[in-house]
Amino acid sequence: MQSITPFLWFDGQVEEAIAFYTSVFKDSKVTEVSRMGGPDAPVMSATFELLGQPFYALNGGPHYSFTPAVSFYISCDTQEEVDYYWSRLSEGGSDEQCGWLKDKFGLSWQVIPTALPRYIGDPDREKADRALQAMMGMKKIDIDGLRRAFEG
Repeated sequence: MQSITPFLWFDGQVEEAIAFYTSVFKDSKVTEVSRMGGPDAPVMSATFELLGQPFYALNGGPHYSFTPAVSFYISCDTQEEVDYYWSRLSEGGSDEQCGWLKDKFGLSWQVIPTALPRYIGDPDREKADRALQAMMGMKKIDIDGLRRAFEG
């Protein structure tokens, strides 16, 4: 069966990155590690899974870096989930606007409550626009703040 696997290019940080990501996401695991020489040599590449999604990581060097043009979207049902992922993934990184953040490796994430697309996609454009304007003023998305704006 064909699949698509995100391929992440790091500058010598693969081992640290996969340890971090698998600590953040439950039901995650490292599936394979290839080293450049022997068992104590630096990691060349690794595969791992986050919530069942496979990833491939390469220590490719300083030639390329992450940009927000590619990000990973985390759909959260509750504010508790939003807070958890926001807190963990932004450690050592930076908070961005509208639910986006960069982690300590420079990888962009969107931590988005499932309520957001419901509110901003509502057929009542006045309500939807209020929710959209509220979101535009947020870094981490606040579900209660969205709801209050939506309800007017």
